[in-house]
Amino acid sequence: QGLKPIVSTESPAPISGTTSKLASDFPAPDSYLGKNKVPDLQKIFQKADGLPVHLKRGVPDRLLYRTTMALTIGGTIYCLVALYMASQPRQQ
Repeated sequence: QGLKPIVSTESPAPISGTTSKLASDFPAPDSYLGKNKVPDLQKIFQKADGLPVHLKRGVPDRLLYRTTMALTIGGTIYCLVALYMASQPRQQ
């Protein structure tokens, strides 16, 4: 008699209201992919010019870095001032 399979070998009934797309219905991969920029970026980031990686792309990277540092230092100073003010007793 043999063993009976645990999983049903029949295909499940289709769920109404849903459609399945064939692979041919999707656009070709080349139609929505842009130019591959990885080789160009590898040349920039692997150049031995002594700059750290976060500053390799020039002015935009320097601007972002300096803005981040300014906000960090400003936030630290603001937190220290707020902590100092909170530690002082209120004057009546």
